[in-house]
Amino acid sequence: MSKTTGLAKERYTTKKLFTLLIASVFVLVLSLPIFAQEGSQKEESKETPTQENAENEHKGKGAKQARWEGMVTRSNKDQSTLTVRKVGSIERTIHYDASTQFTSQEHGSKKINNIDATEIKDNDRVICLGNYDDKGEFHATQISKRLTNPLIR
Repeated sequence: MSKTTGLAKERYTTKKLFTLLIASVFVLVLSLPIFAQEGSQKEESKETPTQENAENEHKGKGAKQARWEGMVTRSNKDQSTLTVRKVGSIERTIHYDASTQFTSQEHGSKKINNIDATEIKDNDRVICLGNYDDKGEFHATQISKRLTNPLIR
């Protein structure tokens, strides 16, 4: 009889451990989207202090060069602006003028080509370097169109 009760106790303990394991996996799977969402919010909150620092430095003794990169969603040649969407759906209007240098560069290449503002179209990937003005607007000194390597596709 002691063998039977010992075996039953062992089965009960095994079932209990298995149930605990399944419950732990279930809770982990349900909590992953929450952790991902918190990470995304932390990324978005990183943008604001950087922009504020760039704006404050511009007002102070020396302006640090700011950077914004993403996909062009809208371009307005009349107002000399590009709307660039960063990963995570954060958009910023980039202002440019006659002094802005426009370039293009293929991924992994060291060769930089000078281009015209008209060559930047919607859905192009760009990297914008410049400064924030007193109003918090981004004024680009350089806009680089990033070309994809046809061999990578």
